[in-house]
Amino acid sequence: MEQKITEIITHMSHSHQQMARVIDAERQVAVRMAQVVHAIPDTEPGFEGVPGLIENSGRVNKSVVSYLNAIADLQEAMAENLGFVLKEMRSQDEE
Repeated sequence: MEQKITEIITHMSHSHQQMARVIDAERQVAVRMAQVVHAIPDTEPGFEGVPGLIENSGRVNKSVVSYLNAIADLQEAMAENLGFVLKEMRSQDEE
């Protein structure tokens, strides 16, 4: 039984590493988008007026929200998986 728990934890670790890689890639995109937005001059940019500027700002905000949601999903998945492992270890201790 201990071997199975070790295999589950190893698999979960690999899954979390992959999820972290995906989230890191999304983070890098969000950081780059923030750099691009920061580089926009304060004078009237050529984004087809205020409506275009508002649309592009909305896209940046959407990317940041998506990144934060991905982090929350990762934390939730890690907590759920850890809960299963702890339940299994408790049941093993009782046996």
